[in-house]
Amino acid sequence: MNQFLTTLPSWLLDLTGAFAVLVSLYFLFAKRRAYWHWSNASLLPYFLLFASGRLWMLAGLQVCYLIFGIHGLYLWSLEERRDRGGLKFNEPAWYGVTWAASLLIFGFTVYVTDFSARWNWVQFTVVLLQLVANFGTTRRWAWSWPVWILSNAVGAAYYFHTSYWALFSLQFVLAGMSAYGWWVWQQDERRTGALPLASL
Repeated sequence: MNQFLTTLPSWLLDLTGAFAVLVSLYFLFAKRRAYWHWSNASLLPYFLLFASGRLWMLAGLQVCYLIFGIHGLYLWSLEERRDRGGLKFNEPAWYGVTWAASLLIFGFTVYVTDFSARWNWVQFTVVLLQLVANFGTTRRWAWSWPVWILSNAVGAAYYFHTSYWALFSLQFVLAGMSAYGWWVWQQDERRTGALPLASL
């Protein structure tokens, strides 16, 4: 495994992951199911990139996102069936299981990380902010968008430090999308007094 990781140049993994994310964002705006497939596809190059650099918390985050991605894809199917009146399911329980697994992964990666390296505290901050933002977004809480933007700002500094240039650039795209998402939710709140039923 380690030999395989070292044979792949980091710039290729960085670029491949960013490309898959950008394609997934196109399908996200189009509200197409392919969003989940491309989003999940980005996780492998990112996992390999972070694991090869021994950035365990960021590598673990990719595993969490894979759980979210598989869960989200299946949840969309359940919600479609529910909206057609053909299915009832316990949505809080579905979210609870995935978050329990994600917190276990996060806890393990924190445990194996060497915090004597100061930049690992920045890595910790990026991962923690993204988990908090993801939690808020799934519950349709508007404060999640500023947290996303903050995670992108901290992430940009971290990826600049690690010379992951595609990831560094991607943070500005994602921050812009978060600012737009925050604005849309604020408009919906003013118009209807409630957030949209679907956050993504």
